[in-house]
Amino acid sequence: MKNISPVLVFATLLLLAAGCSPQGSEKTASSNPPQVGVGAKPIPGAELMLDGTRASLDANWEYWEGPRFSSKMPIKWLAVDDPVDGGPAISSNDPAAAGGKYGSADIVTKRKYNDKRVHVEFLIMHEGGNSGVYLQNRYEIQVLDGDKTKHGMGAVINETESPYYAYNGIGKWNAYDIQFRAARFKDGELVEKPMVTVYFNGQKVHSNQKISKVWGGPNSGLDGGNDNGFGITDRPGGLKLQAEGHDVRYRNVWIKEMNFETADTDF
Repeated sequence: MKNISPVLVFATLLLLAAGCSPQGSEKTASSNPPQVGVGAKPIPGAELMLDGTRASLDANWEYWEGPRFSSKMPIKWLAVDDPVDGGPAISSNDPAAAGGKYGSADIVTKRKYNDKRVHVEFLIMHEGGNSGVYLQNRYEIQVLDGDKTKHGMGAVINETESPYYAYNGIGKWNAYDIQFRAARFKDGELVEKPMVTVYFNGQKVHSNQKISKVWGGPNSGLDGGNDNGFGITDRPGGLKLQAEGHDVRYRNVWIKEMNFETADTDF
C-alpha cells in the first residue's frame, strides 16, 4: 500500500464531516420522509384513496354488496373529527352493522387490484372496537382491540399470531403498511398461494406470509363461500374496510398497484 499524505487525510475528514452536518441531515430527512408508520406519505405512484373527508369516501369507495348486505347508498359511514390531530376522519359505525353484522355495510374501493402496496391508518375509539382491513376483498388483517390470539389485532386472520405488542392502543392512531401478492394460477389451477408482508406501526410483524384461504364464509369477502374459502379465484378485488357496529376511524389510506413477478413481498 502506498503512503497517504496526512494533509489529504485531513481534507477528506473535513469533507465527510461537512456531509454529516445537522443541516445536511435535515435536508435528507425532508426529502426522504418515512415510508411506513403513522403519517407516512404516499410513495411515488400511489393513489390517496381516503384522506378522512366525505369527498374522498364518495369518490373512491362503494359498499360491498355481499349476501348479507343491508345498507344502501349513499355510504352511511360518518365523516367525524380526528380526536388526536384535529383533522378529518371516517368512522366505520354504520347503523346496518350494529351487533357485529360484518358484511352488512363493509366498504370497498371502486378500483380493483391484484398485487399492491397499501397504507392504512386506523384509530379505535372504545374498548373491544372491531373492524378489519381486507386485501383483494378476501384476506383480512384484523383490527380488534383486546384480542391477542390468531383472531386478534394485526393477525393475518387465523393464519398468524397477533403482533399485539406493536399496537398503540385505544384513542391513538395505528398504521398498517402492507405489500400483497395475489394468488397465481396456471390453466385455471392455483399454483402459488397469496402472500403478504406487514408492518404494524413501523415494525415488521409478518414477512412473506402465505395465506391458505378466505376465512369467515360468504359474508366475509370474495370466494368466501367457494369450497369453504379454499376455492380462491383470480378475480381482482378492492381494498375493503369492515363495519362491525364499532367506532373505528380511518384516514390516510393509499394504494399503489404493483406486480411481484416472484413470490417475494418483503420490503
